[in-house]
Amino acid sequence: MAKSKTLEVGALPYDEFDKSINKYNGDPTAIIAILQDIQDHLQYVPKDSISYLAEKLNVSPAKIYGIVTFYAQFRLEPLGKYIIMLCEGTACHVNGAKLIGNAISDELGVKGGETTEDGLFSLEKVACIGCCSLSPVMVINEETYAKLTPDSTRKIVKEYQKREAAAQN
Repeated sequence: MAKSKTLEVGALPYDEFDKSINKYNGDPTAIIAILQDIQDHLQYVPKDSISYLAEKLNVSPAKIYGIVTFYAQFRLEPLGKYIIMLCEGTACHVNGAKLIGNAISDELGVKGGETTEDGLFSLEKVACIGCCSLSPVMVINEETYAKLTPDSTRKIVKEYQKREAAAQN
């Protein structure tokens, strides 16, 4: 009797992948649902899990990779501890969202869709946050920051960095 793999992919053991695959009876038409389960556990789909899933579902790795890269809901890299969502909707755009984005990028060294090397911050540019009267707006995790200027944005980001530095001491 062959032993189940207990090797880990990312932070999720293969056993957890197998649970998700078994939940859908190994049906290759359930690839999206299986990938959603994985991402729910890890917040991303590890690149090194694609071959394992392909083998288990009897599909090509290219098919799974194609799905993961086609749908915006899936990520191949983990998100940072702090997810900065910068609104680029019409009101925010007109009121300086680009300048706010530049300030964030300058402070953290990342562009939209990227995560800092230390894994603390991810910058996501979104179409609308729904706070048009407060534009320009960003949300860090669940905290909303409104009527931003480049200077106020830099101060907010630096405050998060200070908190993290203090927590590590």
